[in-house]
Amino acid sequence: MMSVIPKALRIALRSNICFSSSPYKLQKCCVSDGPFQTSALHLPVMLDEVVEALDLQDGQVFVDMTFGAGGHSRTLLERAPNARFFALDRDPVAHRLAQEFAKEHPQVTPLLGRFSELHKLLSMHGIGAGEVDAALMDLGASSMQFDEAERGFSLSKDGPLDMRMDCDRFPDQPSAADVVNYVDEKSLIRILKKYGEEKQAQLVAHAIIDSRYAFGRITSTAQLADIVATAFPSPYVIDKIGRKAHVATRTFQALRIFVNNELNEVNNGLEICHHLLSVGGRCVVLSFHSLEDRIAKRHFHGIDMNERLNQSLTDKLRSPEVMKYSQDFIEKITEKCWQPMSRKISTPSQEEVANNPRSRSAKMRVAVKLK
Repeated sequence: MMSVIPKALRIALRSNICFSSSPYKLQKCCVSDGPFQTSALHLPVMLDEVVEALDLQDGQVFVDMTFGAGGHSRTLLERAPNARFFALDRDPVAHRLAQEFAKEHPQVTPLLGRFSELHKLLSMHGIGAGEVDAALMDLGASSMQFDEAERGFSLSKDGPLDMRMDCDRFPDQPSAADVVNYVDEKSLIRILKKYGEEKQAQLVAHAIIDSRYAFGRITSTAQLADIVATAFPSPYVIDKIGRKAHVATRTFQALRIFVNNELNEVNNGLEICHHLLSVGGRCVVLSFHSLEDRIAKRHFHGIDMNERLNQSLTDKLRSPEVMKYSQDFIEKITEKCWQPMSRKISTPSQEEVANNPRSRSAKMRVAVKLK
């Protein structure tokens, strides 16, 4: 007899994903409410470049949209001790760090929530459209999440296959284990291709489906990594800078992005950021893979999310869809909302990559709000 997939699961999982008929049970949230280890806190990436790009001044309003361990905010606070800081993070561990930070610095207000909730959260503190001077988005998972085995983000540390950043607030949100155990093969291939850019998506998905039918539920990170490795000649490949990388890296990325709806949140976050910033306000985006960077590039360069990334403005204006409108309307819709501060993206120095290997894939984009 086929069981009905809970509504919460159907809502949380995107793009018409289909599930098997197996009885469904949400995995328990793995976020601990115990003390956190400050020794494991991650190093802020491109710290000097971020501080210089934001150019925060006393009396201004700054929103750290991804507080994490607070490395960027701590340095910015030293530079502008009389600025007003808002420390947003969806992760409860990061939020507790922000609360501790705020006890020592009354100009800091911790906020718990996603990018899509920022406008509502700031309005509760009297901050509305056009009242923010600078914002930072340091995207992706943090080192704190990777370093805690029980969170289920890490390939190198065995733990429950979870990957949810805020399951304490959304207990019905499906985990990575729920996805690999109940998504059908066709949908799993789409997830791996779209969110992990995995070239061997079909082989990986087939290995996962075979394993769950042959051996039962997949419950741990090590178990999934071993299953994915069976789809490749070797469990390791050499990355762009000559380091060994596990072949399940892209699978883990795809599941994490999918479970946390990260790309939609990034898009929402940039739209809300533009709404909140004052004219002349600055936004810095640090991304760690091409999917995030493409979204930031489209926003900052005025490229619609549905059009070709390399389509020229001339081609766009000559298209039949645009030609039917008046010249005034065309000028209005093509007017720039952002001005990138550089034609090229910034990347970490070789020295930083040597000291902090996790920074090696970072890309920084900076833009100023024009209207």
